[in-house]
Amino acid sequence: MLLHIIARGKIARSPEQELVERYARRIQWPLKVTELPETGGRIPEPQTPCKTVLLDERGRNLGSEDFAKILERWRDDGMRECRFVIGAADGHTQAEREAADLLISFGKATWPHLLARAMLAEQLFRATAILAGHPYHRAG
Repeated sequence: MLLHIIARGKIARSPEQELVERYARRIQWPLKVTELPETGGRIPEPQTPCKTVLLDERGRNLGSEDFAKILERWRDDGMRECRFVIGAADGHTQAEREAADLLISFGKATWPHLLARAMLAEQLFRATAILAGHPYHRAG
């Protein structure tokens, strides 16, 4: 299953970009990153069966193992792509939230979008490592 990060704003050269790239290189599943302008620009239409996950402050705060189980179920159900959408500074519209398959949050704190992208990349690596039985994730 393709993991597709779609983010508003350009990350440019930065420590956050280095973190995203570090985790992206370690993910064994296909991964794509699409950057859109802060305003305007359209999310590309999916070409295959797809799930859409929005990073949103109103979303579920999932543990890493629960997140991995969701990805595993979607993969096993034949989903070809899972999109993770990071919105602009004002977040997502109500219509976008209602159309999404899942809203997730990284807690109640507000995170800069560049850090949210790095955190998402790390959680995608962690989830795929859990599913592969890799020792990176050590449940306490």
